[in-house]
Amino acid sequence: MPIFMDRHEVSESVSAESVAQLHKEDLKIEKQFNCRGLTYWYDDIKKLAFCLIEAPNKESIHNMHNHAHGEIPHFILEVDENIVESFLGRIEDPDHASTTDISIINDPAQRTIMAIRYKFTSLNGISYSKLDENRQQAISIIGEILKQFGGRLVEHNEGYLLISFKSAYKSVLCAFELESLFNDNIAKLYNSNSYIKIGLASGMPVEENKTFFEDTIKLANRLWFIDKANIVMTTEVQNLFVSENLNTPYDKDRIYTLPSSEEFFLSILINFVEKVWHNPELKVEAFEEPLGMSKTQVYRKILLLTGKSPNSFLKEYRLNQALERIHKNNNYTLSEIAYETGFNSPSYFSKCFHRRFHILPSDYIKS
Repeated sequence: MPIFMDRHEVSESVSAESVAQLHKEDLKIEKQFNCRGLTYWYDDIKKLAFCLIEAPNKESIHNMHNHAHGEIPHFILEVDENIVESFLGRIEDPDHASTTDISIINDPAQRTIMAIRYKFTSLNGISYSKLDENRQQAISIIGEILKQFGGRLVEHNEGYLLISFKSAYKSVLCAFELESLFNDNIAKLYNSNSYIKIGLASGMPVEENKTFFEDTIKLANRLWFIDKANIVMTTEVQNLFVSENLNTPYDKDRIYTLPSSEEFFLSILINFVEKVWHNPELKVEAFEEPLGMSKTQVYRKILLLTGKSPNSFLKEYRLNQALERIHKNNNYTLSEIAYETGFNSPSYFSKCFHRRFHILPSDYIKS
């Protein structure tokens, strides 16, 4: 049977103990509705509960909750149990919960998501086989760093890492460590040109009409476009970091916090670009209506936010799309990649790619 996660937004009077009692009431009658309650998460501050349930359909879960206690979920989402475990760390009640009559689990489902884009390219004639060996060694070191800070690796594609953290504080410390690894160690140790961009966003697993952690992952990825630092975090992550670290000093110059108002603008900007970036004839004027600004305002706002002009920002977006295509299938010809990603010619694409990544796309494909 499929697995579902539902979301309950409870009142201020609800406690962790009362949520545990509701969970117990579900378990008493779950078989009547062909359901099996696996576990739940509860945040006593945000007053949010998430139940993980095996069931034939959403209606069965709705009816079970209604019959057991009347607390109807606000949203129900079908999920993959492996993905749930990757993000949240478990798919059943923790061991300590089974030692009591009522399984009190005051364990929030909120996670800080780290999205990393990284690159290795060869220097001084190093062979591609040696570069690949060095890359694997570096990835192994990254894995050890993630374990040190409690990061759970959710996804790893070439040039991309997605990690889940229960602690925002540890996620920021991990980001510092990874940036230092790339900037100070990898280039020197492995004779490689490298770069890393890290986005940190925090959110809940289930939102209305969204996939699992969809908004949080999307935002973490979009923070790469902020060119003020290699590490960019949302205001929410900063607030969590401050509340967890008990005023421990840290290097604020190494990380940029995106204000909430700028987060909203970034979302509008990327939502628009995602629809039109294929068009090689796209002009700056096209940004005016969706952003609700004049041409001059569009130019200033995008430059202030990303450190790039609208044209340069669009070019950067297209180059990142080109990288994704190469990583997914390196059988693309340069012409196919150039035209698919909105460039007018393969020669111009190669020139822009080399300027941005310090390697020709043909050589990057070989590597």
